[in-house]
Amino acid sequence: MDSSEDRSEIAFFDVETTVPFRSGQGFAILEFGAILVCPRKLVELDSYSTLVKPTDLSSVSVASVRCNGITRDAVASAPTFREISDKVYDILHGRIWAGHNIVRFDCARIREAFSEIGRPAPEPKGTIDSLALLTQRFGRRAGDMKVMATLATYFGLGKQIHRSLDDVRMNLEVLKYCATVLFLESSLPDIFTENSWVSPNPTTRSRSNGKASPGGTGLNMNTPTSDLKFGNHQRLSPTNGNTAVGANTAQPDPFDMGPLVDQMKIEPLQPDTTMEEGPVLEFPKTSPLVDVSEGCSGFAGFLEPEEVSIPLVRASLVPFYRGSQRIQLLHKDVLLQVCCMRLRVRFGVSTKFLDHAGRPRLSIVVDPSPSLCQVLDACDNLAQKLSLDSGSSSEWRPAVTRKNGFANSSTIRLHIPTIANGGIAIYATEIYQKEASGNAQRLVFSRFDAAELDSLFVPGTFVDAYFSLDVYDYQQYAGIRLVAKRLIMNA
Repeated sequence: MDSSEDRSEIAFFDVETTVPFRSGQGFAILEFGAILVCPRKLVELDSYSTLVKPTDLSSVSVASVRCNGITRDAVASAPTFREISDKVYDILHGRIWAGHNIVRFDCARIREAFSEIGRPAPEPKGTIDSLALLTQRFGRRAGDMKVMATLATYFGLGKQIHRSLDDVRMNLEVLKYCATVLFLESSLPDIFTENSWVSPNPTTRSRSNGKASPGGTGLNMNTPTSDLKFGNHQRLSPTNGNTAVGANTAQPDPFDMGPLVDQMKIEPLQPDTTMEEGPVLEFPKTSPLVDVSEGCSGFAGFLEPEEVSIPLVRASLVPFYRGSQRIQLLHKDVLLQVCCMRLRVRFGVSTKFLDHAGRPRLSIVVDPSPSLCQVLDACDNLAQKLSLDSGSSSEWRPAVTRKNGFANSSTIRLHIPTIANGGIAIYATEIYQKEASGNAQRLVFSRFDAAELDSLFVPGTFVDAYFSLDVYDYQQYAGIRLVAKRLIMNA
């Protein structure tokens, strides 16, 4: 692969990694594979594949071997990533990157690997994620679109073996087959749609009864915190949960590669709020007093666990991103959001978990009340069933963590998201300090500083929490993420 050549090729690539087996552990690349493809003829021009020796061989766990078959012995004599970094950089830099679920996984692993060796990462000319692309164009007619194996089985292309170069070639073949089907479908759309053979926008169906899953109420789960009316002198106001969903637009010629290039830089299916570095602005440390003496019922839209009628909770599929769907939890047909007073902090701010870009995900661990556990367990059951009925094969992680053999072992994790505001990372969660009088002052931070935040959430202290229940399905794991909208530290 000559670095002086024209960089018009599409670089399809895939990485195989270790599977983290302890809290805070990251991914280590075990194999890198790529092929350069002519964008006009979709033919392979060149290829490269190599095993990679991780810095810590012990990270190749049993779960890791079970996932991709790559053992410690197999990589013990392989080159390190530092040794292949020049080759990887030459393959990827300045080209269009393509692959299945690469936006959320493979791209992040590449950037992490270059960061670990202190080198600038390659930058793509554009990105084509076949997961987002096929979900949008092909629908879920083949099953769980996140797993390449289901698409390969659908087209009879054999079994996915989870090795980099083989998976890359399978990805390319799947794209060719999908494009052919869509091309044929576009010639007689009325007939094909009527016969429900390859409908351009198929309805996800339940395995249990074969009926179409409900479309939900179209509630907007992505309302910015600033729009939730958590103002300094206001009660929480109800949000308008009846946002209309726009109609589908006409589909262009699916066999033309032009639209694929036009739709490069596809966003992740479940975008994370990320931190962006920027100049530090100085703000006052507190804002005017807010009366928070009334409990949850004083804030519309958030229910105490005792106010939640479990038989009235339901899980519903709603439109999400470019033809995809996500699960929402509703209570009396309104988005379920929960508040709980005086939750004891078990562990302070954690930065061990990283987002897809390698940035810290902030969270605290608290002890839930028995009534809150009942609500979360019920929500888990409903959301997990709908997830399975919708074709997901991801491992479900319950919202309540329990350790057998330990008294008072139940815990929940409250996530503190960050957002970029004019290039400055700020906490999306509103954080207050309650005084003995019952009033509270909102704390305003001048910069992103996990250590400063950790000094507030000291283990053993109590916090009033207002949080949403966001269902996720990411990197073969699914569950309910409890996202803190407002946290009030008790005096």
